[in-house]
Amino acid sequence: MKHFTYKTLGELRRAADEIAPSVRFVDNPDRVRAALARPVTVGSLRVGNSTAIHPMEGCDSTLDGRPDELTIRRYERFARGGAKLIWFEATAVREDGRANPRQLWLTHENVGDYAALHANMLRWHRDSCGATDDLLIPIQLTHSGRYAVPRKTVAYHNPLIDEKSKTPSDYPVISDDELERLEDDYVAAAQLAYEAGFRAVDLKAVHGYLIHEMLGSRSHEGSRYRGPDLADRTRFVKNVLGKLRAKFGKNLTLCMRLNAFDSVPWQLNGEPYSYSTPYPHGWGVEANDPLREDLTEVKTLIGSLIEWGVELLNISLGCPYYNPHVGRPFEKPDEGNYESPEHPLLGVDRHFRIASELQRAYPNLPMVGTGYSWLQKYAVNAAAANIESGVIAFFGLGRGVLAYPDFARDAIEKGELDELRVCKTLTYCTYLMRNKQHPLGQFPAGCPPFDKEGYGQIMKDARAAQRLATIKR
Repeated sequence: MKHFTYKTLGELRRAADEIAPSVRFVDNPDRVRAALARPVTVGSLRVGNSTAIHPMEGCDSTLDGRPDELTIRRYERFARGGAKLIWFEATAVREDGRANPRQLWLTHENVGDYAALHANMLRWHRDSCGATDDLLIPIQLTHSGRYAVPRKTVAYHNPLIDEKSKTPSDYPVISDDELERLEDDYVAAAQLAYEAGFRAVDLKAVHGYLIHEMLGSRSHEGSRYRGPDLADRTRFVKNVLGKLRAKFGKNLTLCMRLNAFDSVPWQLNGEPYSYSTPYPHGWGVEANDPLREDLTEVKTLIGSLIEWGVELLNISLGCPYYNPHVGRPFEKPDEGNYESPEHPLLGVDRHFRIASELQRAYPNLPMVGTGYSWLQKYAVNAAAANIESGVIAFFGLGRGVLAYPDFARDAIEKGELDELRVCKTLTYCTYLMRNKQHPLGQFPAGCPPFDKEGYGQIMKDARAAQRLATIKR
């Protein structure tokens, strides 16, 4: 179903007025330019503008975790694009934490490759944008938990997520002793990142991966890291942040991309799985209506994160594996998935509403907003409205930057985006990410419609591989 039928900002504004009250727009290009060019203070650093690139995985490393040709190409495009906050994508802290065979994985053997890429990013940015002392590049450290390959690591059992992810109900969960050892793996990976030149790290707590899953493990009993008590469910984060602060002091900026609302898994028929109330699982959910958020615990955690040294937060929602419409309002689902069960504007509104409530609760902690891509060329108008009103510090673009890596330059110089270049949220990037028929076990993910040079042939190969697999089945 086609939802984005708006020919003018006025048409989109009228639709938002009817169904999405948190979505507001600035229509003056000079005000757009001024808002997005506004510097943001993050700890002791003055980040040069308020545009950010979200951590978008390319699934294109070598099998031993090194940045490969497409990885380097992507980050050159990002570094030259004008954004002053470039959130480096999910990088596994150990091999069994990779979400696919070509996810980045930082090791003693390949740290030099990361150092070269980081140094080149600074050079590319300097050549294209001038100074780099106002550029921030956090590296996102991750363990993919139940979505790791080839073997899942499960934090707890939620029957609905188990069913969606085809996880047996008796599959063993990770032990407390193993989680305690994993804390040190995060610290070791941060040390390697520091050696490679990164001066900011992110503990990834989104998308159903291990840290995020622990936050929602309210029904798990008898664990130091899981259970009804919020202090237990956040112990892993507290311990890792404490060890990082003890090791690096103020030499490393601590960041987090944090899920603020899980919701429940969705079926392929576009309906949620049947759930009982009070819902005993999940993070940021209203127990008596898990389709709605309850930010009580989320706010408590953010207050603790500030005490533990976090200086920058990136807000996300949902899980792409079981309810993609919550996290990524889309025009067209990736192949084999469900149509959006709501108007995508409602999803954008949810993102803005939740991020706004959190930013207002903690105005001195800069936060990065998400959920803008579906707005296409008008994303910058909405971002300017949010930044002007103080309900977010950074305008973050994810999928959209794969199509339009220099969006920030156009937004700041012109006060608008080029309609012919903006992402249309048709999810080809997700299709490539989900396609495992590649000889290396994973197709690289990019934007075939708007980056044919990089991904046009890759898309053709992925289609052909899928047809062949279908014939064989």
